Amino acid sequence: MNKYLPVLLVFASGALWAQSEEVWIDGGASILANKDIESPFSDGQKGDVQLDDGFRFGLRFDLNSAEHIGHEFQYAYNRTDLADKTGTILPVPGTAAMGTHQIGYNLLYYRRAISEESKVRTFATAGILFNDYVPPYSATPRNTSIRPGGNVGVGAKLRLSPLFGLRVDVREYIAGKPNFGSVIVDKSGGLLYQTEISAGFGVYF
Repeated sequence: MNKYLPVLLVFASGALWAQSEEVWIDGGASILANKDIESPFSDGQKGDVQLDDGFRFGLRFDLNSAEHIGHEFQYAYNRTDLADKTGTILPVPGTAAMGTHQIGYNLLYYRRAISEESKVRTFATAGILFNDYVPPYSATPRNTSIRPGGNVGVGAKLRLSPLFGLRVDVREYIAGKPNFGSVIVDKSGGLLYQTEISAGFGVYF
């Protein structure tokens, strides 16, 4: 039995190296499109209430297989401004900061297999998410809106050492628009588009 132990150890070490877990902290820009979320009034004007571009930071946990596939679980906090020209959501017409909590799962496909030693790994990704839109603290009422969505994107990971790495991501998100407890009359049924451009620092396990 002892003569097989070195072979077993070599095999086990290879299997452990082929499986990797990663924890990432990232931050960057949150760029919105189709950001008009309609009006509190059925006869309101387009642009009565809208969101503005902002920033985001988040956490990502990646579990990678021995081949081309990775699984990513993520949380991000997105900071934006809500502009209310009517004074219905905000106490007076104006702009106030608000946040969106984003929780999701993404499937990663690496161009090169994880088992292949590579300092740089590029990937494509797609996933599902939920946005929890939290109105500004000054808003009345302060009803949140939870909306499902999805995303697609590309990225790259740079391994600095056996323990540390850097990454960049560009992703396009789509999700339902908030209505803050039916305060907003949604006449268009449109989706909110969000572009993420971010960089991150990670630890490998």
